[in-house]
Amino acid sequence: MFNFFKKKNKGLEVVAVVDGDIMPITDVKDDVFSTKMLGDGFAIKPKDSHIYAPVDGTITTLFPTKHAIGIKTEKGLEILIHLGLDTVELEGAPFTVDVKQGDQVKKGQPLATMDFELITDKGYDDSCIVVYTNMDIVKSVTPIEKGAVEHSQTVQTVEFN
Repeated sequence: MFNFFKKKNKGLEVVAVVDGDIMPITDVKDDVFSTKMLGDGFAIKPKDSHIYAPVDGTITTLFPTKHAIGIKTEKGLEILIHLGLDTVELEGAPFTVDVKQGDQVKKGQPLATMDFELITDKGYDDSCIVVYTNMDIVKSVTPIEKGAVEHSQTVQTVEFN
């Protein structure tokens, strides 16, 4: 009759992947991300070079150019961490990846470092984008409030269908 003791499912809390200034994914200066073609999420203009896991999960994808890392959560959510825009053209130079495909990672665990000065000096955007690529299992995501964030700070909650 009353659900006082029923534990409310508050969804999956996603944390910032880098220290910096967070923005909604719709503010990313690339239509593939801003139109949510790949999925919903957020982006952070980095103020530090260390990239951290936004959730607990398994590393499913590591691009040879080191510019993107895929993680899959226990609930099946697939997350793409994309380091910069068009940085694939830099052929891995600004990135050092600390994990390998198949690794289990914990929220807040270091994943990689990026030389964002090298990226911006070459004329590229250094935004770190977090995208939920299988939106069919997602019921909703909380809106992003612009501002400064620190890695491992909860920035968004994903609710599942």
